[in-house]
Amino acid sequence: MTELTRQTPTLPSARLVRRARPSRRRRASRGLVAALYPAVFLALVVVAWFLVTATEMVEPYIIPSPADTWAAFTDYPDYLWEHTLVTTRETLAGFAIAALVGVLVAVLMVYSSTLEKTFYPLILFAQVIPKIAIAPLFVVWLGFGTSPKILVAVLMAFFPVVISGISGLRSVDPELLELTSTMGASPVKTFLKVRLPAALPELLSGLKVAATLAVTGAVVGEFVGANSGLGYVILQANGNIDTAMLFAALIIMSLLGVLLFAVIQVAEMFLIPWHASRRNRG
Repeated sequence: MTELTRQTPTLPSARLVRRARPSRRRRASRGLVAALYPAVFLALVVVAWFLVTATEMVEPYIIPSPADTWAAFTDYPDYLWEHTLVTTRETLAGFAIAALVGVLVAVLMVYSSTLEKTFYPLILFAQVIPKIAIAPLFVVWLGFGTSPKILVAVLMAFFPVVISGISGLRSVDPELLELTSTMGASPVKTFLKVRLPAALPELLSGLKVAATLAVTGAVVGEFVGANSGLGYVILQANGNIDTAMLFAALIIMSLLGVLLFAVIQVAEMFLIPWHASRRNRG
């Protein structure tokens, strides 16, 4: 009896397990350290930008100084805000439609090989076509409103959602699917309890890519025909050789894409806290 007792491994207590987990303060410090690297790199880029323009290595109409770019923000805040709201609405609408339709198409293709063989080559063909080449057709068909811009944003964001959705839904272990079928789970319950949670990591990664592409698609649509939006601001600034305003619009466009990316990443923290990518970040 004593020998068995000696050979029995002792399990760590709950207190030790809790200590092994990183505390909130430690996770917050890791997040700050992770954010420090891009912040330092961005600061170095701004310093290099300032030095290049201050020493007049390039003409101001080619690369404006940081001060001139900041002046474009402060001198025309209402102008930039108005056009930013237009592009934001078009981006959000295009991204939402692409996400909903993309997930639906991915589910249908996973459950139907006939639909996959029929529509997958067509989706790939549509993705290869340059959107700037077909955007004028959308203006002819739908007019100069927001519809052509939203449609271009949908086409840009649709493909990564479909591909990541199909890959994620097929990443489930076939033995696990057989087990759920053996236990009498319905296809709907299997999808909600097994397939969808397993597909979330890859699907969220596709949504991150789609969010940034939706911004690009909305601006591309505005390049073709629009009287509002950041694409319109960029075209007007380019025509007037106002590079400060052009840089300001590009910065806002980039921040919009980064903001959407960050929103999905925050949602990822709550939807898949169990995933290895979240645990490794601590």
